[in-house]
Amino acid sequence: MTIATACYLEDLSIGQRFVSANHALDEEQIIAFARQFDPQPFHLDHVAAAKSIFGGLAASGWHVASLTMRLIVGDSAPFAGGVIGAGVELSWPRPTRPGDVLRVETTVIEITPSRSKPDRGIVTVRSETRNQADEVVQIMTSRLVVPRRTAAIPEQR
Repeated sequence: MTIATACYLEDLSIGQRFVSANHALDEEQIIAFARQFDPQPFHLDHVAAAKSIFGGLAASGWHVASLTMRLIVGDSAPFAGGVIGAGVELSWPRPTRPGDVLRVETTVIEITPSRSKPDRGIVTVRSETRNQADEVVQIMTSRLVVPRRTAAIPEQR
């Protein structure tokens, strides 16, 4: 589901899903990213990569994480105020290869209004980055700060 307007805390529900556009990843992108940010042989060189546990050229996990962020920020999860992280857990269950076409499927798994800051809350989402074969190449569980449309009025005691 793609939403054109900004989502505030009140607009979100557990189980709500957002799906990104696609991104085709090629060898040039993998090597360029690796040269600059993660210059390990299995991201840069076919021969070394073939001898590694990956058995071939593989994108850096940090490259996949960066692409995931770009796809989420694109238009798939338009949280009011932006995608503001308060914590994240990442895993890469399989390598991402040249020729993979990636998309991100994000699901809201928890919504917690802040008790100390009534103008916002924390939304926990699980984002699965999938390739063209629908295989999960990255799992990212994020805690995001999402503003409320209207600040909650503190309870009177």
